[in-house]
Amino acid sequence: MPYYRVVGEVPRKRHVQFRRPDGGLYAEELMGEEGFSSDSSLLYHRHAPTAIIKSEGVDGDPAGAADLTPNHPLRPRAYRTQDLPPGGDMVLGRQVLFGNEDVRMSFVAASGPSELYRNSVGAEVVYVQTGAARVETSYGALDVGEGDYVVIPTGTTHRWVPVAAQGGGPGAAGGAESAGGAESAGGAGETLRALVIEARGHVRPPKRYLSQYGQFLEQAPYSERDLRGPAAPLLVEGGEVPVLVRNRGGLSRLTYLHHPFDVIGWDGHLYPYVFNIDDFEPVVKRTHAPPPVHQTFEGPGFVICSFCPRPLDFHEEAVPIPYNHHNVDSDEMMFYVGGDYSARKGSGIGVGSISLHPSGFTHGPQPGAVEAVVEAVRAGHTATTELAVMIDTFRPLGLGAAARRCEDPGYAWTWARTAE
Repeated sequence: MPYYRVVGEVPRKRHVQFRRPDGGLYAEELMGEEGFSSDSSLLYHRHAPTAIIKSEGVDGDPAGAADLTPNHPLRPRAYRTQDLPPGGDMVLGRQVLFGNEDVRMSFVAASGPSELYRNSVGAEVVYVQTGAARVETSYGALDVGEGDYVVIPTGTTHRWVPVAAQGGGPGAAGGAESAGGAESAGGAGETLRALVIEARGHVRPPKRYLSQYGQFLEQAPYSERDLRGPAAPLLVEGGEVPVLVRNRGGLSRLTYLHHPFDVIGWDGHLYPYVFNIDDFEPVVKRTHAPPPVHQTFEGPGFVICSFCPRPLDFHEEAVPIPYNHHNVDSDEMMFYVGGDYSARKGSGIGVGSISLHPSGFTHGPQPGAVEAVVEAVRAGHTATTELAVMIDTFRPLGLGAAARRCEDPGYAWTWARTAE
């Protein structure tokens, strides 16, 4: 996380005696990355966070050892997530689309609350396509809605509670700076549709956006003001609480003697936060800019990019649409979440679609799209409305069972067709 935050009560010095009103000591928990040589936060619990009374394996995890098949014979592919069935929650309801040794992508259409959950393999980034939820964590509560990227660091105990939608954008579902009891938000809400990105490691803003001390630079496409984090502790009492824990051996359920949401305060640089895609400031050039200008986050072996509405390229002879391109080192997955996709007209791509363009294949606009956009600019068209999330991976992506269920089998041949 790029900047320091303090929430709730903390003592003036780190690692000194910090006493409860009854005279007992609060229990420290230092959450740290890379062997405590990188970002960390120090949390203060009412009870020992180490007290477990049971551990059991969990069978039937739909997002566990994913059945991934190679993209062979090699071809570009497209999928319709809107055809995937709803059901389950944000953890056990994940339907695996793609994956490799570095990252896994799943689609979820959840309506009920999840169990308490901790991913100890890596960070998770959840893009909320539609719906709203409260994400309850040991750091506090985050209220999220349409267009939000929810970044959850490795090892963070949390649960997802869908709620009735209250509109998208920053502060959706009541504002991420609010907090409240975990029990108050219980119950099923409207369907929460989301893309879940599970890293095998940590996810951060791109280094080139930050100073050597971690501050966002002026030329970065977003800043600290655009990030929403917990503002108050989320205190819950209770005992014998189960927590689903994912590690490299699979999914286990640990039962804790005390509720993990007993943190009265914390400080540091490591915590869950929210960034809304509408707060990304696109780079505009006279001619078409390459994909790296859209980068939003980076993880081990992959990057996440945001394609947002922006003015069209304004050179008098510009071709204001992507050129044919071949990313020779990456597979490119694009999740189309809003707006109009003029470059894809005639391909069957629409809101909710996903395209997968593997390395080894040159891709670009559909036939007739370049001419159509040039004519539209001559007629006064000045901006694009497309909204999409792109993930580029530096190892080939395998195809999951959910992808195989919702594939458009004719997509690969659409460049050979005339414009519709």
